Amino acid sequence: METWFYEVVNIEGDYANLKRMDIESDDLKLVARALLPAEIMEGSKLKYEMMQYEIVE
Repeated sequence: METWFYEVVNIEGDYANLKRMDIESDDLKLVARALLPAEIMEGSKLKYEMMQYEIVE
């Protein structure tokens, strides 16, 4: 089981751009907001594990 960490860079309508935080990368990942926790905002930190995103403090 792998775990990845992301930061919400921006939110555009029904999608959010996420930046990987656990490795060096400038790539953004476009994710449908329906797959993300409802309370996210720009700057939120997320953990992706077992095909689910959750907010981390």
